Amino acid sequence: MASKIAIIITSTRTPRVGPHVATLVHNILKASPSAASSTFSIVDVDTFKLPVFDEPVVPANVPARGSFVHDHSKKWSAEIASHDAYVLIAPEYNYGVAGSTKNAIDYLKNEWDGKPAAIVTYGIQGGKMASEQIKQSLEGMGLRVSATRPQLAFAGGLGPDTFGAVGEGKLGDASNKEWEEKHSEEIVQSYKEILDALANPVEKKE
Repeated sequence: MASKIAIIITSTRTPRVGPHVATLVHNILKASPSAASSTFSIVDVDTFKLPVFDEPVVPANVPARGSFVHDHSKKWSAEIASHDAYVLIAPEYNYGVAGSTKNAIDYLKNEWDGKPAAIVTYGIQGGKMASEQIKQSLEGMGLRVSATRPQLAFAGGLGPDTFGAVGEGKLGDASNKEWEEKHSEEIVQSYKEILDALANPVEKKE
């Protein structure tokens, strides 16, 4: 059976370039010879309208010792639980992880636990610091993070592509071309590491 991989857009800003980055990653992965073993779905955190965590139960206690009461939490939980692994598409804001990214991660615990995840970040400098922070959070929560973590810097530094992404939610042609040419291999490699992890599952801690 094909593994179900969620490509998760974690930015909820308006405007935002995240959906374009997710589409680029999706297209690169679909073109990979390894893609036959998976089905890919783009999941947009923004559609779930998650407020800052507002449940009366700690995520780690769901479902053994409690249940979510809000529809947004139930829908997010069901979505994440339905996939075998994840590719998180995450921006870097102010030299760190975006609040929407961290909030979406922190809403859940057992739905993520033990599953493989790849991290693809983007930003003026590629999102290096956000990537490291997300890695630490995910690994601490029990996910198995791909060693290869692509970091996509906008072409030309603090120039038209960066301003277009930040101000208009536009992925510039130069960045699109550069990322396809220079980062496709590592994007595919991060996915192959997901496949390796799926082929070698670990038992969840009770």
